Amino acid sequence: MMLASPLLSAIPGLRHAFFTRDGGVSGGVYGSLNGGIGSNDDPAHVAENRRRMAEQMGVRPEHLLSVWQVHSPDAVVASGPWQSERPRADAMVTRAEGLAIGVTAADCGPILLADPTARVIGAAHAGWKGALTGIIEATVETMEKLGAERSGIAAAIGPLIRQHSYEVGDEFVERFIEADADNALFFIPGERKGHAMFDLAGFIRTRLENAGVLMIDDIGVDTYSDDRFYSYRRSVHRNEPDYGRHVHAIALERA
Repeated sequence: MMLASPLLSAIPGLRHAFFTRDGGVSGGVYGSLNGGIGSNDDPAHVAENRRRMAEQMGVRPEHLLSVWQVHSPDAVVASGPWQSERPRADAMVTRAEGLAIGVTAADCGPILLADPTARVIGAAHAGWKGALTGIIEATVETMEKLGAERSGIAAAIGPLIRQHSYEVGDEFVERFIEADADNALFFIPGERKGHAMFDLAGFIRTRLENAGVLMIDDIGVDTYSDDRFYSYRRSVHRNEPDYGRHVHAIALERA
C-alpha cells in the first residue's frame, strides 16, 4: 500500500507515506487506491481511498490536505483543514501536529521534507515545469519562515518517471538549457532522432542541493515501468481515458 524513506523513517514523531495504487476501492483504470480529486473517478471511491490513506497517516480524513496543483512555483502554509476551496499551489508547509499534508502525482516528482529540530514539514509536487521555475526553492523558503533551517532539512524524493522512460523533444531540452547551460547534464540522447531522455530525479536532487538541502533520500522507483503506480504517460501510450493519482503525504504526530 505504501513505500517509506529510510531517511524520514529515522525521524521520531513523524509519519510519511509514498502510497502505491494498492489497497483501495476504485476500479478500471483507477484501480485501486486513486486519491485524485481531479480525476473522473467516482467521488465516493476517491473519498473512501483518501479516508484509508488518512487512517494510515494517523489523522482524521478532513486532516489529510492537498492543494489544487497547477504546476506552479507556489508554496502555501497549512495550519488546519481548508475553510473554503483548496488553494492553487504546488507545495504545502506546516508545523501543525496531526495534519497530513500531501501532494498528488502520476509521473511528476513528489518530495517530502522535514526539519526534525524545528518540527516543520513540507510536501512538494515537482513536475518538470514546477522544478524548473522554482517550486523546490519556494518550499524551502516557506519552511524557513516557520523556523526551519536549510542545513537541518531532510528530503525524500518519491516514485516518479525515471530517465529511461522519460523521452522529450528537442524544444524541451532547449527550454532547460536556455534557463541554465548546466542543465544539459540531465539529458542523454534518445533512440529517436530529435529526442532525448530527461533525468527528472537528478534535476530535483540538484535543485535541492543548490537550495542548501543536503540530506536527501531517493526511493528510486519508476512510475512508468512499475505497474504498482499510476503513470500519466503510460495511460497516454495505452490510449486510456484517464488515470489515477497517488497521494504522497507527511505528518507530525501529536506529542
